[in-house]
Amino acid sequence: MREEILSVGIDIGTSTTQLIFSRLIIENRASSYMVPRISIVEKEVTYQSDIYFTPLKSQTEIDAEKVKEIIRGEYRKAGKKPEDLQTGAVIITGETARKENANTVLSSLSDMAGDFVVATAGPDLESVLSARGAGTDVLSEEERSVIANVDIGGGTSNIAFFQKGTLKGTCCLDIGGRLIKVEHGKISYIYPKIQKLAQRHGLQIRVGDAANEQLLYRVCEYMADELARALHITETDSYHNELYTNEGKELPREPAVKGITFSGGVADCVYRQEAGDVFRYGDIGVLLGRAVRNNSSLNKLKIYPAAETIRATVVGAGTHTTNVSGSTISYAAGRLPIKNIPVLKVSAEEEQEPAAFRNAIRNQLSLYETDGALGQIAIAFSGDYHTGFSQIQELAKILMDGAEPVIRSPYPLILVIENDIAKALGNALNVLLERKKDVICIDGIHAGSGDYIDIGEPVAGGRVVPVVTKTLIFNT
Repeated sequence: MREEILSVGIDIGTSTTQLIFSRLIIENRASSYMVPRISIVEKEVTYQSDIYFTPLKSQTEIDAEKVKEIIRGEYRKAGKKPEDLQTGAVIITGETARKENANTVLSSLSDMAGDFVVATAGPDLESVLSARGAGTDVLSEEERSVIANVDIGGGTSNIAFFQKGTLKGTCCLDIGGRLIKVEHGKISYIYPKIQKLAQRHGLQIRVGDAANEQLLYRVCEYMADELARALHITETDSYHNELYTNEGKELPREPAVKGITFSGGVADCVYRQEAGDVFRYGDIGVLLGRAVRNNSSLNKLKIYPAAETIRATVVGAGTHTTNVSGSTISYAAGRLPIKNIPVLKVSAEEEQEPAAFRNAIRNQLSLYETDGALGQIAIAFSGDYHTGFSQIQELAKILMDGAEPVIRSPYPLILVIENDIAKALGNALNVLLERKKDVICIDGIHAGSGDYIDIGEPVAGGRVVPVVTKTLIFNT
């Protein structure tokens, strides 16, 4: 099977909104008797939009109509119609994801492609998305090293780090290029946490003051110091924890980060010296980039070029493939169909040891939280290491423990397995849960970390379900 599809990726961030059209060639690289493994064999970005400031009605509300006007206008420029596109992804990130009408904006854009992956990315997931967009995961694998990506946007800095391609941790801080705004040569806005940071270091800045380049650069130097603290290059102080957005969660101290990439709107100012008016964007982004570039602590790490900086964004949902589950499945009647469920993947290595399996689930759950609330997820693994009756009973207990926050949530427990153990595992879980929790357990499906799945209504007399797997594709 070899197929060409057209995809669109739309990214609505704190500062900027942009889109990308791409042409993707996909094919099934598994032999005929194996679980399908659809891979992208060719990828070409055919159109990149202008980069727009994200339109807001107020500090708490996105201007949905203007966002849609931007997207429609770029479709016209590219000569594309929604019906031309088989698939796409729209991701809303940063401070924008916390606006009152974020979900309304997402749903209003869902008719702009054949079948969208629609996702609100909380700070942890956004850290992973931007790092994958910057190519940091692949770079860490190629370099056999521990490398972090720092995505410095308008409102936040999202950090994710990888060891030899495996995600090891994420965090998010209120450090960004638009946390101090400048209009007509005067300071027009200061984010309270940055005002407090400046005051702690004896710097007085107020709204209405003249924008003094030297003074604001000193503020940016202290902001860059906080990024070094977040990476555990220098020791934290009492104020540092107040800058985290995700409930004060910091990066794990081990493994120690050896290298770094930068992405986000400020990254271009990190990688190259910017000449001209430092306030030309109406904020401190240029100064912050300069301060990060010159920071002696950050320069202790090896600095790598990112595959993408401001365009370290989603190209679309590429491997959009429909499969049929195996016939040994277990599901809760009335819970199907469901759409756009993000996949939490347990690796083969983690699957072989009970504690590692449990921790792999627990440690990734925060990626799928928004404002501290866990969303609907599907947990995927091979099932190759638990095929006998007693092993399946053990696996059910591991899942009961590792997925306990999911079991407490209002959502069903969804398991996606490659090996044909779903019915036996579903039955074991239903017994342990005393049938008080809906369980959907499907097999014969391969899904990767960061994929999204749709599970349709049962067919063939209820023996199988159609499953659509959608993989986010990055411009790297």
